[in-house]
Amino acid sequence: MKDKRILYVSSEVVPYLPETTLSSTAFNVAKYAHSKGVQTRIFMPRFGVINERRHQLHEVIRLSGMNLIINDMDMPLIIKVASIPKERMQVYFIDNDEYFKRKAVYTDEDDNLFSDNDERMIFFAKGVVETVKKLNWAPDVIHVHGWMASLLPLYLREFYKEEPLFTESKIVTSLYGNEFEGELNKEIANKVRFDKINNKKAAIIETPNHANILKSAIENSDAIIKVEEAYSDEIEEFISKSGVKVLNYQPEDLLTEAYLDFYKQEVLELQDI
Repeated sequence: MKDKRILYVSSEVVPYLPETTLSSTAFNVAKYAHSKGVQTRIFMPRFGVINERRHQLHEVIRLSGMNLIINDMDMPLIIKVASIPKERMQVYFIDNDEYFKRKAVYTDEDDNLFSDNDERMIFFAKGVVETVKKLNWAPDVIHVHGWMASLLPLYLREFYKEEPLFTESKIVTSLYGNEFEGELNKEIANKVRFDKINNKKAAIIETPNHANILKSAIENSDAIIKVEEAYSDEIEEFISKSGVKVLNYQPEDLLTEAYLDFYKQEVLELQDI
């Protein structure tokens, strides 16, 4: 795996957000791969709760400046970057004042999901791809963590399917537990269709609950990783019928090495010399 390129795209990453299974797993897996000579890049949203001064974020002018079309609206893309102390790992932050300036992550002060979380997801997915294109950095593996990132597989398979930079990229999605209750904005499927995305694939998220968001990511991935020991029968059945490659639950002390072996043996199908 030395010198292979892995793009980690996560809703949350420590130390920028509080430690959770999601934020720590995304960080630890990237850190381990990096320590083994893998070229890594990490992308996450620049939520307003992130302390830019403490974490030394700075805007990358050469990458910023473009507008992304979200449901027929021009939304400016701002790219910021920071380095994780002691690790020499770069983290790129997808930012936009309308979507990410608020001092919260997914919900308001009453713990209600933001009504524009659907557009934030689309913006994040497009922002990641457009930034990687500007970097001209073709990843061998794209590893997706968290529901805010989970439209990326769909956009790579449909909206960006003609993009040569990702022709050989394999998509891996880690499945976490029920990260939100209720549903996202019911217009999400129509907003995805605005981008000329296959109607059948958009239909999966007509009812935009957590299970259906996961199904969309599974359907458009080459492989999935089960972060939890058990999922609902609905998700287990969907995984079984999808035919994607699966890495089953790994205990914390084994997961980083297991993930790297999974990339090598199952996702990239590399042979030992």
